[in-house]
Amino acid sequence: MSILLIEAFYGGSHKQLVDLLQEDIEDCVLFTLPAKKWHWRARTAALYFMQTIPASANYRILFASSVLNLTELIALRPDFGKLKKVFYFHENQLIYPVQKCQERDFQYGYNQILSCLVADIVVFNSAYNMESFLTSIGKFMKLMPDHRPKCLEESIRPKCQVLYFPVKFPDVRRFMPEHKLALLEHTPGAKGNGNPYPFMSLPFQEKDDKTVGLTKNNNSDMRSVHCKGQTEGCTSLQDRPHNLITTPREVNKTTSSKSTSHCQREDGPCEACNLCRTPEGLEDQKKPLHIVWPHRWIEAVYCGCYPLCPKALVYPEIFPAEYLYSTPEQLFKRLLKFCKRPDIIRKHLYKGKMAQFSWAALRGKFRSLLTTEPKEDL
Repeated sequence: MSILLIEAFYGGSHKQLVDLLQEDIEDCVLFTLPAKKWHWRARTAALYFMQTIPASANYRILFASSVLNLTELIALRPDFGKLKKVFYFHENQLIYPVQKCQERDFQYGYNQILSCLVADIVVFNSAYNMESFLTSIGKFMKLMPDHRPKCLEESIRPKCQVLYFPVKFPDVRRFMPEHKLALLEHTPGAKGNGNPYPFMSLPFQEKDDKTVGLTKNNNSDMRSVHCKGQTEGCTSLQDRPHNLITTPREVNKTTSSKSTSHCQREDGPCEACNLCRTPEGLEDQKKPLHIVWPHRWIEAVYCGCYPLCPKALVYPEIFPAEYLYSTPEQLFKRLLKFCKRPDIIRKHLYKGKMAQFSWAALRGKFRSLLTTEPKEDL
């Protein structure tokens, strides 16, 4: 095994990433700790891995998330020092929210700064994550009473790059309304790598029951995609009728033949719109709006949710301006409008791009990241 994957917090998105790397990239070996007691993992994981990971002359790459104190591990295992060390940030401890009654623990952010100095490549899951970390280093180090180090941002920045978190998009065609199916055809994750349908499974929602996604923070831990389980029960993939659309060719044929019958107006139904004139269409407009906090946006929007996010943190980097709000008053007005007219959400076609977040699009970049440089002497 030439690629050493280390995850000190093996759960949620951290687990999803290293599992994906191990599955799709050759010559990987994975060492982990359970996703419990995060603070203790950040403090002590290096010592555990020092004793657990066997020595091997085959290692060429070390990939670890920012929970691990990489500096300690390299000091404890000098044989790892010669490896190409890739340090991946899911979040950073210089700006990560803390409880109001609690002061930020200096040590966690300090450990991440030291680890960046030791790493060969520092990777962030968004430009916001990268810039918020780098530009906060100077202010953060001023917490030291004296003898403060200088020019740390300048030393670390040349090593940094952005590589979005990769998503294997689920197969949602069986419960998507037909007028939204065409959007999936433009996302590489819907086509896969060799296998045309390499999807993860997700909870399912009723075919025409669209939702609005909302959030309070930038938590990346996936919970669920909303379904009508509270009143009518979730419908699994196996329970769906087998005559629903199942192939890209059928998707294109159906959407092209019916695209003219769907109303795209947000001010009300048009006279020639079959979706609005049929009894089914009128009944659909009366269905209540479902509002959820999905936590995993890159998946929720793909499943047909309408994103409604604060114009802050990473959201402007991901979503077009029309899906963002600046104040609670703006959020209230938009929610009020959507609750009165849920058909606006159901008819809406998402105007952003999802392809850049798919594993199909990012796989090559991760593979390049986890290869040694030409003529590198290890």
